[in-house]
Amino acid sequence: MLDTDLGREQGQYWRAELDRTVALLWGVRRPPNRGPKPAFTIEDIARAAMDIADAEGLAALSMQRVAGELGFTKMALYRYVSGKAELIAVMIEEAVGDPPDLGTVPGGWRGKLEHWAHQLWATWDRHPWLPGATVGERIMGPREIGWTESAVAALAGTGLSGSELMDAVLLLSGHVRNTRSTTLAGTQPWTAQQRLRPDLGALPDHTADRFPALSAAIASAGDPAPGRSRQFGLQRLLDGLEVLITQRTR
Repeated sequence: MLDTDLGREQGQYWRAELDRTVALLWGVRRPPNRGPKPAFTIEDIARAAMDIADAEGLAALSMQRVAGELGFTKMALYRYVSGKAELIAVMIEEAVGDPPDLGTVPGGWRGKLEHWAHQLWATWDRHPWLPGATVGERIMGPREIGWTESAVAALAGTGLSGSELMDAVLLLSGHVRNTRSTTLAGTQPWTAQQRLRPDLGALPDHTADRFPALSAAIASAGDPAPGRSRQFGLQRLLDGLEVLITQRTR
């Protein structure tokens, strides 16, 4: 009985926390009405936290650190956000910014999705902590959801089903996430310049003899243009969508 009561209380607590975060992100929570007049807005707090994360990563972020940057106490910061999780939620919403307006982008659905992908890359490059912060079950704000809306809307009228639209945007956003330089680092035995990693050159066995196909590919690779891997994957993904869309429109 006691375990049941405890579980119910914990569930109510987390439900209240979720409701609080939703209200904050969607602009329906009122500012603190007790104590001194608020000296900062939620946006001010989010930007101060973003400056820390942009420079040092999320591991360096703490309520104490953000409060210190703003010149007030940690307890005073709790009047605005309930904890680090809610702080990161408002940081994400501030960092992603307004979704791109694809209405005037030329090139049909393909041109719109190319523009969308490049805008997302630029956003994540400005804030390297964003990809790691935007995984898992969490509350999303209207700006972040607006990015998904923008991509789905770009595919309107292509004949894809609702499931296919969502899968297409999932693949596209996954490609953007997976081709960031910090994500790719260490995932393959070659460098960003498509050369064998220096640490592998010291292996006892001769690399070319043991891995002939890989060695031949590296030997024949030219100097890659900046962003070549990003663009290669993006175009192949869009090629596949174009084949499917062509089948649907027939």
